[in-house]
Amino acid sequence: MSYFVTGFPGFIATRIVKKLVADHPDQNFTLLVHSSQLQKARNSLADISSEIESAQGQLRIIEGDITKANLGLTKGEQEEMAEATAYVFHLAAIYDLAVPESVAEEINVTGTQNVTNWVKTLPKLERYVYFSTAYVSGNRKGTILETELIDINGFKNFYESTKFKAEVIVRRAWDEIPTTIIRPGVVTGDSHTGETDKFDGPYFVMRFIDKFSKIPIPNLGKGEALFNVVPVNFVVDATCHLAHFKNAEHETYHLVDPSPHSARDAFALICQAQMGFTPRYTIPLKLVESALSIPAFRRWVGVEKETLEYFNIGPTYDSFQAQKDLAALGLACPDFASYVQKAVDYFVQNKSDKAKIIKVT
Repeated sequence: MSYFVTGFPGFIATRIVKKLVADHPDQNFTLLVHSSQLQKARNSLADISSEIESAQGQLRIIEGDITKANLGLTKGEQEEMAEATAYVFHLAAIYDLAVPESVAEEINVTGTQNVTNWVKTLPKLERYVYFSTAYVSGNRKGTILETELIDINGFKNFYESTKFKAEVIVRRAWDEIPTTIIRPGVVTGDSHTGETDKFDGPYFVMRFIDKFSKIPIPNLGKGEALFNVVPVNFVVDATCHLAHFKNAEHETYHLVDPSPHSARDAFALICQAQMGFTPRYTIPLKLVESALSIPAFRRWVGVEKETLEYFNIGPTYDSFQAQKDLAALGLACPDFASYVQKAVDYFVQNKSDKAKIIKVT
């Protein structure tokens, strides 16, 4: 039995591989890596091997491309994978909120179609774990169930719309494939260390605060939307468990905070952790949106305009099935307030690291 993982050496995929290797020291792992990421992947593999003694013999990298038929694998590689692969984790995707439509379509949609088609050829498959997002809900409001996948009101950006299309592809095939779909909220850094690989999501708020630290920081609009962030360590632990949980076959899981803070409360928590005070006045969100519509200002602040849409009223994500199936392990999403200081401290210490900065255009 062996494992096949796409998306390595991405932050979440790398952590999933590290946990799986530690938990399953007798198994082999094949990591599909795009040619542009080979050196980074080799470095990540070396880091894992230095921490886990058995890893060097368990892990191997093969070059491939999810946008190509059969993932760009050679005939020999395909035959070898078909002989042994029991678990496939598909994490490769574009996660940028400002991604152009053509790029998102090629990687998120075509890529997922190719991976899903390939998975159908694996006779020994035990589980296909597809990494989606809670935000396939798009512009819907109200309560979003784990069992739902509905396009009613459109989407905020091409990231959301293409991830929706990709999940449709996976769901259409799951009568043929034992599948588990993972839908996390906004994934942030480790709740124990604050470590993250890039400063997006809530870190855009920290970048905004950092730029205007010399003036009193205002609230950005009413901030009524729910700020649903989840630390990467919870997402990794939950995903690895559900991948091997028999009852998780043909289930979809919202890995979200069941009691999220409002955007305004989360903004206040970040301000308190970063600046030592909370906002005392409010400026209209439209004003900030107008400012971020100016490319030069947007680049200077380092915040994508699309981020502000998540401060507006949004949905509530039901996570009944996820809470139920993770409860036996004692796994639950920690409250953002319990680790916001770790996240801020990590940001402050690493804010000059260009490798972690999202390029804003």
